[in-house]
Amino acid sequence: MTDKDIKKRIAISKFWDYTFMTIGVLSTLIGFSVLFALMSDLFVNGMSRFTYTFISSYPSRFPEEAGILSPLVGTTLIMLVTAFVSIPLGVGAGIYLEEYAKKNWLTNIIEINITNLAGVPSIIYGLLALGLFVYYFEFGQSILTGGLALALLILPMIIMATREAIRAIPKHIREASYALGATKWQTVRDHIIPYSMGGILTGVIMGLSRAIGETAPIITIGALTFIAFLPTSPVSTEFPYINFNWLFDPFTVMPIQVFNWVSRPQAAFHQNAAAAGIILLAMTLVMNGIAIYIRYRFRKRIKW
Repeated sequence: MTDKDIKKRIAISKFWDYTFMTIGVLSTLIGFSVLFALMSDLFVNGMSRFTYTFISSYPSRFPEEAGILSPLVGTTLIMLVTAFVSIPLGVGAGIYLEEYAKKNWLTNIIEINITNLAGVPSIIYGLLALGLFVYYFEFGQSILTGGLALALLILPMIIMATREAIRAIPKHIREASYALGATKWQTVRDHIIPYSMGGILTGVIMGLSRAIGETAPIITIGALTFIAFLPTSPVSTEFPYINFNWLFDPFTVMPIQVFNWVSRPQAAFHQNAAAAGIILLAMTLVMNGIAIYIRYRFRKRIKW
């Protein structure tokens, strides 16, 4: 091969490199442009209704008097139940499958099923929750049922993220721990979990971000589209000053309320929906921000 042929091949390779880079930059700009346009339209339409009265008022058939209080509280409580159930179960299952479970046909079947469950449509989880939690366990159309339904929805995602984060830990970390006489649990507790916490929290962020915007499972289990009262307060005036009656109260969530307003013909209700969308985005950003901060703190404490 002559020098001319080598230069020609290098020129062709550079051409395709620049072409791919240009396509990637254009794709990124198009995506950001569409996102910016949607966000701008949302803020332009919704900022006029983004007031304290809107946040502190109940939904109403009059758009000027309608608020987002009950869906906001319902979404917050649903996400608390979802996080409380899905994070310990998902992280624990991921740690067990990666560190403790024997590699045999049973664990292979479990791994395949977890991967498949991550791609199942969300309404299927709603049907599962309807039959299992509403009718079989008789939890009713309650906050507990909604939280469990969303927990099942994001559980495969958290398990997969946990396993991938643990797999990324170098083997010499485990070997060094065992060489110093640490047990399996001490190695997992003091080394594997802290080092993989960044990846685990990334999976948790993705799962909770998906759950907060889901509507199909919540509608399937019978969430209300209009509710003008709040669940029972979790704080009591009598010992032990905490009650769990709110878990069995009816509820609605932000995505359902947004859909309810968007489906109405009045433009004022569409403004309410845009304002509710801004609040939902803010809740997602705050939730993600807290998880990112915790991840940052864990990474800062770790020295490789």
